[in-house]
Amino acid sequence: MHDTTALLVELGSVILGLGIIGRFAGRIGLSPIPLYLLAGLAFGEGGLLPLGASEEFTAIGAEIGVILLLLLLGLEYSASELVTSLKTQYPSGAVDFVLNATPGAAAGLMLGWGPVGAVALAGVTWISSSGVIAKVMTDMGRLGNRETPVILGVLVIEDLAMAVYLPLLTAMLAGVGLAGGSVALLIALGTVGFVLYLALRHGRLISRAVSSDNPEMLLLVVLGLTVLVAGVAQQLQVSAAVGAFLVGIALSGEVAEGARKLLTPLRDLFAAVFFVFFGLSTDPAEIPPVLLPAALLAIVTVFTKIGTGWYASRRAGIGPRGRWRAGGTLVARGEFSIVIAGLAVATEPRIGPIATAYVLILVIVGPLTARWTEPVASKLQAVLAGKGKKPAVVDDRPMPSHDDLTPEHAGRDSD
Repeated sequence: MHDTTALLVELGSVILGLGIIGRFAGRIGLSPIPLYLLAGLAFGEGGLLPLGASEEFTAIGAEIGVILLLLLLGLEYSASELVTSLKTQYPSGAVDFVLNATPGAAAGLMLGWGPVGAVALAGVTWISSSGVIAKVMTDMGRLGNRETPVILGVLVIEDLAMAVYLPLLTAMLAGVGLAGGSVALLIALGTVGFVLYLALRHGRLISRAVSSDNPEMLLLVVLGLTVLVAGVAQQLQVSAAVGAFLVGIALSGEVAEGARKLLTPLRDLFAAVFFVFFGLSTDPAEIPPVLLPAALLAIVTVFTKIGTGWYASRRAGIGPRGRWRAGGTLVARGEFSIVIAGLAVATEPRIGPIATAYVLILVIVGPLTARWTEPVASKLQAVLAGKGKKPAVVDDRPMPSHDDLTPEHAGRDSD
């Protein structure tokens, strides 16, 4: 078969398969990410139907997928929201980092991967999946809950931290040494600070320059600007993903809203290609040997994320039930974990299988912990109380008769 013909047949089959997988995942109420990863494992080397002709095209599509994922993530936040989250949530962000990056770093060192592999695996276990968590909260009708701003605050801190972490990891993977890593870190910090300053002071001017009443023109300008900045960022060792994220932050108002509507379908398409490509780069035969360490790491970091949500909610004065809900909601890992592993796999190939297994576990477990952590914790509290009845706690959901904190309960909830 001619190369072009083979490319079209393979590519069409993959995209059609992704569409069917996505519809199936929606029917059963599951995030499509684990199914995309499994599809990649099936189509990759050692899988059921290895692809050949379309592998290079898929690799380029995966790069675009990462860029669009981070652009759309940046468009969700304004610069003022980021600054506010930094001011109010930085203690929770620090606790989140210590509790969730440490298990990954320790596991990397115990597996003999060295400092670079340990830093990469620390990032995989640290960052929650904003996409999966947002979908779970929407599906469960929790967007109006009192703990929801706390959850979003933790996610914002994590996403902003990636603007510093990814360039540092990229420099370490390139083997540039301490001096080069320090330069990369300074460049990243300076770039993030400069973009935040521009967005705060001159965001309207930037948005006005990009704005267009013609959807086609807006799409071309935003997409072209994002890819250009991502390429320049990659050249400066800052990471293309971070460049795309910063472009999203710099845009605001009607431009950001219009760009979100236009780019979301493209994001979903290329993000699916990205997850499939990561699966393609992993040999399925390498998954079973790492299932045990991946499962142990998943179990540990389920509890550390629940602890993070509990701490962050307690700081905000949320009652016990809301604290458990926040912790259970933060468990899911997904896109960022795969982005980090994708960067590191060329230097440390062993991170690919364990990251795939780890994300597969937690992207399935995450929605379950979001639903069941609070009921299970409440029952355990009742059993420990030895009375067999529901403990007197304050519910934190939006219904005033059951959920809002009253003055007489405020002191009890902050205990």
